Amino acid sequence: MDKVEEAESRQQSGNLSQGDQKKKTKDFRNGIIVGVLITALILTGAYAGKTAYQIIKIKGAAAEAASESVVNSETIQKIKLLESVIDEVYYYGDNVSIDDLQEGVYKGLVYALGDPYSEYYTKEELEEVVNSNKGVAYGIGAYISLNKQWNMAMINNVMEESPAQEAGLMAGDVIIEVDGESTQGMSVSQVVSLVKGREGTTVCLTIYREGEADYLEINAVRGKLIEATTVNSGMLEGTDHIGYLRIIEFDGVTVDQYAEAMAVLKEEGMKALVLDLRSNPGGDVNAVVEIARKILPKGMIVYTEDKYGNRKEYTCDGDKKFDLPLVVLVNEYSASASEILAGAVQDYEMGTLIGTTTYGKGIVQQIQRLEDGTAIKLTISAYYTPLGRNIHGIGITPDIELEYDYDAYEAEGIDNQVEKAIEILEEQIR
Repeated sequence: MDKVEEAESRQQSGNLSQGDQKKKTKDFRNGIIVGVLITALILTGAYAGKTAYQIIKIKGAAAEAASESVVNSETIQKIKLLESVIDEVYYYGDNVSIDDLQEGVYKGLVYALGDPYSEYYTKEELEEVVNSNKGVAYGIGAYISLNKQWNMAMINNVMEESPAQEAGLMAGDVIIEVDGESTQGMSVSQVVSLVKGREGTTVCLTIYREGEADYLEINAVRGKLIEATTVNSGMLEGTDHIGYLRIIEFDGVTVDQYAEAMAVLKEEGMKALVLDLRSNPGGDVNAVVEIARKILPKGMIVYTEDKYGNRKEYTCDGDKKFDLPLVVLVNEYSASASEILAGAVQDYEMGTLIGTTTYGKGIVQQIQRLEDGTAIKLTISAYYTPLGRNIHGIGITPDIELEYDYDAYEAEGIDNQVEKAIEILEEQIR
């Protein structure tokens, strides 16, 4: 899951509890567009659902035999034929530029891979992805991620006092249209591009919300550039010794925010911790590794393997091992980098996982930036937990399986998964 992905909620130091989202069961099938991509220079780096940047050169691309390449005389002839037909009969042809058609061709080639995590980025889309990785957002103040059951973008979380919150958008809202344009078949980054825009302008989202008889149309006024708060923390209601720390997403700002929140909780006398990774779609692998190094004992955190068997290991020296009772909350939208952390905690028996089986994204994407300022993101490896588990398509089964009680939360504000975490931790503290 990639994530990608706007803003989030403000850090708090107060009494907290957390809701989350129901699964949707409807499925949409996407068509495949075939296209052509011609490139020469590429820039690389690897993240679990996000990206890094450094330059390499692809050698010998021009030496590929035509019979083994999409770029051959037959394909070029077909492209020219399609273009001539469009020029001759397409009714809205005056509204489509050569640049639009070229970008569509490039996107089509990557889309034909059938991999929801691989995509082509225009210059503007790449800039937005880079900002998102840094924890910077511009738009309505809502995290957007992929709903696996619907295969469409959804609101993963909203930032407090943000345009999204003021407009009434809620976590779990599935985005059907943006300003009247259907999002079916779009990647998350494409939907984010539609939602974002100039400060002060209005965007209309048509959404599906569980329990509503019909789609809702919600207007939100776009806000200014902001830095996301990806960590939310405080002492849990009804206790004076159990800390709560939620990580919304793993971005460039998350490590420092985590460290600051943990320092405050320890100063307040924390004797146990609930680490909430529910609906965390993933993010920067370097960020999750740095946080894991503040929790795990000495040893492996995670390792990746590419299609050639090349292995990259991320390890921990154990110097900052977390030594208090720990519960980690997960759900079906905990994905990618959040599964790296949850899986490592489970493998080392560092804490108890409570909730529902996680998303199951055990693969790594890499952005390769092209010389013209555009980019291509591709799946380049699989990752494995310390005990060698690859959870792609499977997810992580928590130690205590407990469905979220939406009715209890709606009626009384009770988070039954947090309540179970308190029960487990109280027993361990005694």
